Amino acid sequence: MLELKLDDAVMTQRLGKSLGQLLPINTVLLLDGELGAGKTTLVQGIGLGLGITEPIVSPTFAIAQEYFEGRIPLYHIDLYRLTPAEISELYLENYWEAIEVPPGVTVIEWACLLPYLPASYLAISLKVIPSGGRLITIEPAGDFSELDLSNLDCSN
Repeated sequence: MLELKLDDAVMTQRLGKSLGQLLPINTVLLLDGELGAGKTTLVQGIGLGLGITEPIVSPTFAIAQEYFEGRIPLYHIDLYRLTPAEISELYLENYWEAIEVPPGVTVIEWACLLPYLPASYLAISLKVIPSGGRLITIEPAGDFSELDLSNLDCSN
């Protein structure tokens, strides 16, 4: 497990970029945190790290956004407005098992709402610190337990 304190949105995006640069294909990131904690900002950084230049926006109303221009595709999913029954009908495993879509990085915001989990993933929790900034916790599970996160950088 890795725990980092980030001072602002710029550092959150830089951390995401660093993470995006090291993620292997078929990675699933499960993001959780209250509204405004920086989940989408982190995903924007991940996109930059994957080489995506088009704007990455929250898919709250679209549910999923797909970006194909980077070194590997990015699938950005937001479960905020959905019930567990609606989530089950999405067949999200199609993304992390690369069924019907090219293998890529799948990022799921509000992952706490998932009725089921993939076998391997990185769980990322973002918490607002009352004195300012964010506390980010990254916890690998399954095959990602061996992923070296020690080189993640949120500086320039």
